[in-house]
Amino acid sequence: MRAHSYGPDVVSRRRTRHVPEVDAEVGLVVEETGTAFCGAVVAADRRSVTLEDRHGRHRVFPLAPAGFLVDGKPVTLRPVRRAAQAGEAGKSGQAQSASGSVRVDGLRARTARASRIWVEGKHDAELVERVWGHDLRVEGVVVEELAGIDRLAEHIAAFGTGPRRRLGVLVDHLVAGSKESRVSEAVDDGNVLVTGHPYVDIWQAVKPAALGIRAWPEVPRSVPWKEGVCAALGWGEPHEGWQRVLAAVTSFRDLEPPLVGAVEQLIDFVTDPDE
Repeated sequence: MRAHSYGPDVVSRRRTRHVPEVDAEVGLVVEETGTAFCGAVVAADRRSVTLEDRHGRHRVFPLAPAGFLVDGKPVTLRPVRRAAQAGEAGKSGQAQSASGSVRVDGLRARTARASRIWVEGKHDAELVERVWGHDLRVEGVVVEELAGIDRLAEHIAAFGTGPRRRLGVLVDHLVAGSKESRVSEAVDDGNVLVTGHPYVDIWQAVKPAALGIRAWPEVPRSVPWKEGVCAALGWGEPHEGWQRVLAAVTSFRDLEPPLVGAVEQLIDFVTDPDE
């Protein structure tokens, strides 16, 4: 009975407390309130956001109202960039590219920029082309293969970077303590951005559901990863397995969020001087 003496206004005031919405821009540093996990945004869609902490660890959280802190203040994150463009394109009936951006009809590829995106190998390049090829041609961005990153510093020096000659480097297995992480941390150039995903190989960044499997097989360290996967799944040789993997990808929705966020971040970085 006593509770009734306060009336409905107390509840009303609590419910109408304003919590600002903030765009989940790639690179925005936030703290998840439930776990106190702090990291930079690497990807976001309508349901979740992927954060990367300073050790390279990734966590995925639902986009709950008032579920995050920015500079110590509660906020509600909302997705932006290509995921948002995809939603707007769907509402308006506009065609979408595989990345979720609005497709440009009658596209003539833009003259290539001096800036580049580098990937480790052929499979990385083919997967990026499959999902982001349209966007890259719109932006005039060329993707080149490195054949590994062991000589990354040497390649960067030979390239010769500058404000309008940027490099974005996509790296596999970018986790704390890995060789890839050590090589990346040694790069000290404001015109170079090295980012990537935590998976052993680019194959693993494709969602198992897209391939009709429950999960990627565990492969002993003594066995080459691609060969072990193909043997476990009965996919034949690695080149045959790769054709299965690539054919299963029709859009960014078939990829894990850390890879999507990493590629989007690189495209933004190498095109930023012309914005």
